[in-house]
Amino acid sequence: MRHVAAYLLALMSGKEVTAGAIKDILGSVGVEADEKQLDVLLKNFAGKNVNDLISLGATMLSSMPARYCRGGGGGGAGGAPAAGGGGAAAAAEEKEEKKEEPEEESDDDMGFGLFD
Repeated sequence: MRHVAAYLLALMSGKEVTAGAIKDILGSVGVEADEKQLDVLLKNFAGKNVNDLISLGATMLSSMPARYCRGGGGGGAGGAPAAGGGGAAAAAEEKEEKKEEPEEESDDDMGFGLFD
């Protein structure tokens, strides 16, 4: 997926999309390109209109059953907690509230990268 994203970014630049351009884009975020996957991508996209490929992919996704989609369908809601004593649960909640949150080291990447 990272190779496709880099391909689309290179395409948006208005220049010819080459393996070098894709490697440069991936390298700018600290990711190494997989030569084999890159070759397959460039062979499959050669001479094709990207807008047509995107619309074809959207059509294919819309016909896929929800059970195959990540996160699709979801499960039922969990049951309500039992009424009653809950002394241990209340004590645990108080401890959680009293804990101080550690300071974050850096907000530069907010804990995730574009191609992770």
